[in-house]
This record gives sequence, C-alpha cells and structure tokens, in this order.
Amino acid sequence: MTGLIIVIAIALAIFLYFFATQRSLVALDEKRKNALAQINVQLKTRWDAVTNLVEMTKQYTIHEHDTLKDVIAERRITNATPEQMAGQENAISQVLSRLNAVAEQYPDLKADRMFSETMSGIRDYEEKVRLSRMVFNDSVTKMNMMVRQWPSSIVASMLHFGLQELLPEDASKSEAPSVSDIFNK
Repeated sequence: MTGLIIVIAIALAIFLYFFATQRSLVALDEKRKNALAQINVQLKTRWDAVTNLVEMTKQYTIHEHDTLKDVIAERRITNATPEQMAGQENAISQVLSRLNAVAEQYPDLKADRMFSETMSGIRDYEEKVRLSRMVFNDSVTKMNMMVRQWPSSIVASMLHFGLQELLPEDASKSEAPSVSDIFNK
C-alpha cells in the first residue's frame, strides 16, 4: 500500500511539473508573440510618420519626394518576422537620413513646425521600438532558457517548443560617436 502511495505521489508530482512547465512555456511564447506584434505596430506607425514627412518635402523638391516615395512604396510591415523587421528598420533609417539631408538643403522645410513635430514623433517611435525589442529579446531569452534547461527541456521537446531567434542588434545604432568627432564639428 505504501508503495502505491509513493508511485501515485511521484506520478502526481511529474504531472504537476509537466502542467506547470507547459503553462510557463505557453505564457512565454505568448509574451514573445505580443512583443513581436508591438514592434510591428511601432514600425507601421513610424512608416506613417515618415510618409507624412515625405509629403511635406513635396513642396520643396519634387525629385527627392518621388525618390523617397518609391522607397516607401516597398514597405511591408504586416506580421513581419524578426529578419524582415531588421530590413524595415534599415529602410526607415535610409529614408530618414535622406530626409535629414533634404532638410539641411531647405532651411524653410527644417524650420517648418509640422516637420519638426513629426521628426520628434519619429524619435519617440524609435524609442518605443527599442523598448519593444528589449521586451521581445527578454521573452525569447527566458523561453530559450526553459527550452534548453533540464528537465523543462523534456516537456518543451514533447510539446514542440523550440529555440527562438533574438532580434539582431542594429550595429549602426549601437555605435556611439566618439567624443573627438563631436568636438571637431
């Protein structure tokens, strides 16, 4: 009788562990998906703000407007994968660099209140994307730890939870300008 109770207690402990681990894996996977969706939303909003800036440039230079419009026409944000998001962020950075160059050439555009407010809004969206990327990578790291650590790795493999990829770091944004570059301008 005691042996049966021990076997039942062990089976119950294994079941409870399996149950708790499955719930944790599902929760982490949902947090990862949510963070990815938040990044998609922020990227779309940023593209919309960039599109507004491009429209503002139309009155100053038709050539730049048409070129930037062609770049924006190729954006594809809906449910982007982490790799596609990196491409979208690079495209946004290129358009913003060109817009900054146009603004330097046209002081009236740079001084325009709407242009300035929209550029400020884009900086806010960039911060939100940065924070959303941090949440995504944190969720992926926690999930990957559970998928790789024993004994949760057994439950993860049984339920087909695999390792997830972190969002790649944008090297251009992580390189801080040198102090000598700042003072030599």
